[in-house]
Amino acid sequence: MREKVVERFLKYVTFDTTADPKNSNCPSTEGQRVFANYLVEELKTLGLTDANVDENSYVMATLKGNIEGVETIGFISHLDTAPDVTGKDVKPRIVENYDGKDIVLNSELNIVTKVEDYPELAKFKGQDLIVTDGTTLLGADDKAGVAEIVTAIEYLINNPQIKHGDIKIGFTPDEEIGRGANLFNVEKFGAKYAYTIDGGIIGELQYENFNAAGATITIQGRNVHPGASKNKMVNALHIAAEISEIFPKNERPETTEGYEGFYHLNDLNGNVENASMIYIIRDHDKQKFEERKAYMTESINKLNEKYDGRITLDLKDQYFNMKEKVEPVKFIVDIAKDAMTEVGIEPLILPIRGGTDGARLSFMGLPCPNIFTGGLNFHSKNECIPVDSMDKCAQLIVKISEKYAQRG
Repeated sequence: MREKVVERFLKYVTFDTTADPKNSNCPSTEGQRVFANYLVEELKTLGLTDANVDENSYVMATLKGNIEGVETIGFISHLDTAPDVTGKDVKPRIVENYDGKDIVLNSELNIVTKVEDYPELAKFKGQDLIVTDGTTLLGADDKAGVAEIVTAIEYLINNPQIKHGDIKIGFTPDEEIGRGANLFNVEKFGAKYAYTIDGGIIGELQYENFNAAGATITIQGRNVHPGASKNKMVNALHIAAEISEIFPKNERPETTEGYEGFYHLNDLNGNVENASMIYIIRDHDKQKFEERKAYMTESINKLNEKYDGRITLDLKDQYFNMKEKVEPVKFIVDIAKDAMTEVGIEPLILPIRGGTDGARLSFMGLPCPNIFTGGLNFHSKNECIPVDSMDKCAQLIVKISEKYAQRG
């Protein structure tokens, strides 16, 4: 599987599938549609005759089981890449037998992946790493997941002595802009349980994620010529600064870790006349999550009294902690954990400080833990992925499928 998964990945990253949050269409970019159509034809070539893509570029297919009485499971990845850095004209290269030192991605532009900045690289000394040329992201999030799933399915087809039940495959658009599960047809997919292949470093196995909300705060100021503005001007930017100071500095992403939640000012735009702020609120604990939302609401209400109703808050829930839906069927996590051990992977069961399609899908009736792809430094020009990690993920998918058959 090692050669196949690398070959596929290097092909897949040539598709520009950068998501566009400003486009309300699904998919948000044409490149995702092109990639989806390519994958359907590839899956049909492998023998998955029911491979199909709908009008919104959701790809689904079935590998029929070779044994009766086994629960149908699924594996899911996403087609798109993050808009933080361009995914166009990706030029990957393989650093063979990585020496554990800084990696020069682009000598002309002086772009270097430094071990000092990314100390986890030291774990992969002696392995082959796939990197970028420093001008784009790599696309391992989540084209590595797609390549690993397709390669594992091909291996199962070519090795019919490995017993398995029906296996469903799903590839979604626009996960990176929070829409991956929006139009996912769980009933059509037809799996009882599934796994998203969308995590990071090898060994990650996650069934807890943030509860998430988004807030847009709009501020209406009043502009007056600064030379004649006393007792008249209301500066929307100063109000925005005052709002920012409401939230504790030790409850920001850059000061928290593990199960600690936060308020994150993600975007600020404006001038004296009007301004807008976009916040995200995150917490694993449901009660603390509700308290955070209440604190924001109460704080804005108090400021509105001071500023005569010039502030508008639009606060909406985005997704919830999948733990609530996965714990009642926690054996699906245990199967993945045992499978990791059997293929020589040390499980890293950690909470996701973010969300995946699996979080939404779990609340749509498809319990869906998240498994590593093997990639590092997602959403950046320093993104890379060890070849061994991709190979191990493909092996893991095969082993999970086999263990469900053994379970009966």
